[in-house]
Amino acid sequence: MKWMLAAGVAVTVGAGAAFALAGADGDEVQATSVETSSAPITRGDLVDSEKVDGTLTFDGEQDVWSGASGVVTWVPEVGTTIERGEPLLRVQNRPVVLMYSGTPLYRELGAGVSDGADVRALERNLEALGYGGDVTVDEEFTGATDAAVRNWQDDNGLAVTGRVDSSQVVFLAGAVRVKSVKAPEGKRVAAGQSVLGVAGTRRIVHIDLDADKQDMAVKGAKVSVELPGGRVVSGRIASVGTVAEQTGTEQSPQTTVDVDITLDKGADTGRLDQAPVTVELESERRKGVLSVPIEALLGLREGGFGVEVVEGTSKRIVPVTTGTFGGGRVEIGGQGLAEGMKVGVPARD
Repeated sequence: MKWMLAAGVAVTVGAGAAFALAGADGDEVQATSVETSSAPITRGDLVDSEKVDGTLTFDGEQDVWSGASGVVTWVPEVGTTIERGEPLLRVQNRPVVLMYSGTPLYRELGAGVSDGADVRALERNLEALGYGGDVTVDEEFTGATDAAVRNWQDDNGLAVTGRVDSSQVVFLAGAVRVKSVKAPEGKRVAAGQSVLGVAGTRRIVHIDLDADKQDMAVKGAKVSVELPGGRVVSGRIASVGTVAEQTGTEQSPQTTVDVDITLDKGADTGRLDQAPVTVELESERRKGVLSVPIEALLGLREGGFGVEVVEGTSKRIVPVTTGTFGGGRVEIGGQGLAEGMKVGVPARD
């Protein structure tokens, strides 16, 4: 199949190669030709997308506040992952230990304390660390709980009192990754002081999305993320902020909303933190439309676009209207066009 140079109609194909095709009256003039192939008109969803900048990081950034007072004698390195039962830091050479709970340890726990989810959380952690013994995980700090606490304190080099407070334990929701050290070794800290900056261990991508583009970010929508080095991984939009923030500089202010993306399980993201990435967001979706490859479009001399409909050995130019572009295809409309019809496209080498 070849496209023929013809009288009256100039066309542009794909990346800009100029050709002439049969005019509206069907007259053809033999001239320079271009090898062509054909592609079907399809019906389906067509998605247009836009690429925006994001940052590969970790979820749940927060400060760690300790009830311990004294000189800091050990801190973890930035990037270290700390799990249940491990020290977040040492003050006066005694550990401040991480335990898991969704609420902070706000009071001293000891014999006789009851009616509290914090007691239950402590007992659940003791059990997970192998100090369960005769402890019943409930909201009562019993003699069995006291004995378990004393064993745990003794094994961790803490004062064996049977009582636990925020100078010994910090409750956080789960394992954390150290992002910053705010109280380095040798620094004297007071109770209630911020000592570490941490985040969760789950990888996310954060976007400061231009507020004018917030309609592109729909919670639950699939996205693709291009990592440093060019590798592409998939994810979903986990949250979209509802409050616009002023960012940028005084000379170039921006209004943005926060968008967080969780990556698919098993996505290989490497070890980098705060790495720049590119996120492809859906900007428009057209459902159930006719579309053709973009290179099938012919720019007509009289204006607008057309496609070359191929029917057996015959060909004809049909003017079309265009809609959304996406994925290398373009939405079209035109008289007599239907799904399954063939249109001419430049042949691939």
